[in-house]
Amino acid sequence: MATFDSKLGWMAASWHEGLLARLTFGHSSPHAAVASLAVDHEPGKATPSINSLIKRLQSFANGDRSDDFLDVALMVTDKTPFQQVVIERCRRIPRGETLSYGELAAAVGHPRAARAVGSVMAANRFPLIVPCHSVVAVGGALGGFSAPDGIHMKRRLLTLEGHEFVVSD
Repeated sequence: MATFDSKLGWMAASWHEGLLARLTFGHSSPHAAVASLAVDHEPGKATPSINSLIKRLQSFANGDRSDDFLDVALMVTDKTPFQQVVIERCRRIPRGETLSYGELAAAVGHPRAARAVGSVMAANRFPLIVPCHSVVAVGGALGGFSAPDGIHMKRRLLTLEGHEFVVSD
């Protein structure tokens, strides 16, 4: 596990056998980030690949939209096949773009599973890597977001990625 600071607050990440097991961000302190991971071990020395990901996440937090993080191996063996396909498809949403829960459900071959997709997004252990903030309610409403600062953080992430919000009268 490693903790690190960023312009999106303190982040913490844990790995298991070379796979990212969990990532959290938006915290006010390293202790809060570690507590959010809900793991039973202390931060340790990061490997070169972990250090590389930390730098990439910090660059993202600074506004670099070029990294899609698709090469980051995730620990998803505990997920159902449906959850795995939703996670994988969500990873492919381009930075600054959004899909509705229903559109994501349709994209994975289950057009009536918008609520199930919402459940997968709500339990996302890999925010930023799996950009659940890019999944919105029908009509573009932001919907929910379980990261610290909730909907405000979701809007901040989408703005950081260049998403343009339509202002209605």
